[in-house]
Amino acid sequence: MAKLGRRTVAASSGGTQRPIVRRHSVPSVLLTTAVLVATSAFAADTLDPNALKRLVHQDCGSCHGLSLKGGLGPDLRSETLEHYDADVLTGVILDGIPDTAMPPWRPLISEEEAEWIARYLLEQEAQ
Repeated sequence: MAKLGRRTVAASSGGTQRPIVRRHSVPSVLLTTAVLVATSAFAADTLDPNALKRLVHQDCGSCHGLSLKGGLGPDLRSETLEHYDADVLTGVILDGIPDTAMPPWRPLISEEEAEWIARYLLEQEAQ
């Protein structure tokens, strides 16, 4: 097979070259495009709870203790956070606490992910 400009040609049994024509109907191309776009948009809007739990226990746990019972940072178990609401915790997660070791996570996670983490911390079962 040889590629000539925009046309791909193949040698036939007689030694002459003929164009290979691939025909795609417009509806099938549009449907394929729509499915790909919808799938990408859905994937971008979907939170991954397992990945977020891992983030909490590994990244947050590096300061707050792997069991979240406290370390460099305070205890993050639900019974110690029950006096906070999810909006306050979301703000702390996203913007950190100035002049402390608590960094802002806004450059690394979305607001939706921070909201999920705040709810997770408030609703997790006692460990």
